[in-house]
Amino acid sequence: MPDIITLKALCEELKIDPREARERLRSAASDAKANPELAKARKPRTPWQWVKGSKALGEARRTISN
Repeated sequence: MPDIITLKALCEELKIDPREARERLRSAASDAKANPELAKARKPRTPWQWVKGSKALGEARRTISN
């Protein structure tokens, strides 16, 4: 089973408030042209989580840290 990275773990790593991170992620996921992997990985009404090493995780990390 692949390692799963949750939003909580990512926020602790980047030292950012989860509420602010979710706002940034929702905004980024709605722009499928700029963040295609993040948009594909997003499933409404499910927790934000990614497979370790995936392109979607890279886009999420970049979105949150900006």
